[in-house]
Amino acid sequence: MNNIKISVVIPTYNRPILLQKCLQALAMQRLNKDQYEIIVVSDGPDSKTERLLNTWIKRRRSLNIKYFSLFTKKGPAAARNYGWLNARGHLVAFTDDDCVPDKNWLSAYLKSYRTGDKVAFTGKTTVPVPNQPTDHELNTSGLQFADFITANCCCPKGVLKMIGGFDERFTMAWREDSDLQFKLINEGVEIIKVETAQVVHPVRKAPWGVSIKDQKKTMFNALLYKKHPWLYRKKIQSRPPFQYYFMIGGAGLAFAGLVATSIPLIAVGGLIWAGFTGSFIKKRLSATAKTTRHISEMIVTSVVIPFLSIFWQLYGAVKYRVLFI
Repeated sequence: MNNIKISVVIPTYNRPILLQKCLQALAMQRLNKDQYEIIVVSDGPDSKTERLLNTWIKRRRSLNIKYFSLFTKKGPAAARNYGWLNARGHLVAFTDDDCVPDKNWLSAYLKSYRTGDKVAFTGKTTVPVPNQPTDHELNTSGLQFADFITANCCCPKGVLKMIGGFDERFTMAWREDSDLQFKLINEGVEIIKVETAQVVHPVRKAPWGVSIKDQKKTMFNALLYKKHPWLYRKKIQSRPPFQYYFMIGGAGLAFAGLVATSIPLIAVGGLIWAGFTGSFIKKRLSATAKTTRHISEMIVTSVVIPFLSIFWQLYGAVKYRVLFI
């Protein structure tokens, strides 16, 4: 007999230390162990995670826990799909391997759901950051104010089937949660905020210049825009990143001046580039740490980001065949 009322799906890959903390929190849920299950899906072969889960399964026999692994890396969207499709609960809750759910997380979602309701839920996510955060920490803290994130949400399995789950073309952890949210909105599914369903999302340590690497994710903005143009402009980005275009245009004008040996072109282009770049650096530093290391990171990355961001945005526009600037 299946007594499972709610299933938890966690995508992961090669982060067993973080996953261990998440599993420990889920094992402490104030809910009967036979009423929920934990489904961990590795995004590709992962021996470290497999060993961790085998240990959990052997030692925690009273806990309903399953482990699956995708044959190849496909991204968290694909891992989540595999998880919820194998779920036994009427409700499916999603979180990430670097999150720590509150003891009442699952019971809060269960109390908010009535069988058969065409609804979805989003909880309260807390991101602890210092008073003077780094740019990376400040950006991550924005998750606290997001409408709908897969670090803390819950959907009836029937609703997930109705909307087709996650779009697996989002192969990185970027915009797949917004796509799910927009599909729910388009299908008339009410998204209910459950303040008592709380999750802590610590900020992972990041290497110097991590924002440069993150620009590759920008290509998925084009895919999200193609699928939901009106909602994208309303909830994600109301207008194109004109500041970036001005910075690139100024640099291009200065370069043309160098080629043509035109001092006026070099001067005008250089002033445009320097003005907008300086403003960008100042904005990023205004509410963040003022250490020498962080200031140098903001200067260097602010010079590089506009070029990489627009490159990947246009790459996405070509790849997904959509007019997106």
